[in-house]
This record gives sequence, C-alpha cells and structure tokens, in this order.
Amino acid sequence: MSATVRKIPERRCAGCGGHFPKNELVRVLRTPEGEIVLDLTGKKPGRGAYICKSAECLKKARRAHRLESSLGSQISDDIYTRLEGEIANG
Repeated sequence: MSATVRKIPERRCAGCGGHFPKNELVRVLRTPEGEIVLDLTGKKPGRGAYICKSAECLKKARRAHRLESSLGSQISDDIYTRLEGEIANG
C-alpha cells in the first residue's frame, strides 16, 4: 500500500501573477469586520490576497492597487510598511 501524497495548496501572487505554494506567500486579510491585517498563519477567517516575499512584487502590487481591488477595500500605508518589514525579514 502506498502513502497518499497530499496536495500542496497554491495561491496566486497579486504582484507578479505567479502561482506558488501557499506557505511561501504573505496573506493580507480583510476581516469580516472590514479591518485589513496581515495573516501570517494563513488561517484567519476573511477575504485574503497573497503576495510573494519579494520587494519587487510588493511594489508592482502597490503601484497597480492590486491588493485593494482583490480585497475590495483601501489599504493604509501602515499595512504596506508592515508588509515591507515582513518581506525584508522573511
């Protein structure tokens, strides 16, 4: 009997449009209350958008307002600053 192979979930980066394993991306989340937060666990409830851990992808996504359109909400500069810090550290 062979071991079952688990499928690794993939998500699309809002910056470059590439598909990557979910655990390699940073999730930006709009909570049911409408708050925008970073979800580093990937398990919080709400609408999520994903971004590569690449400063270039974040710049592309920010310039084209891709995270805002994915989440249907404005994103503050504070969230972008936290995203930049997370990408620089990770």
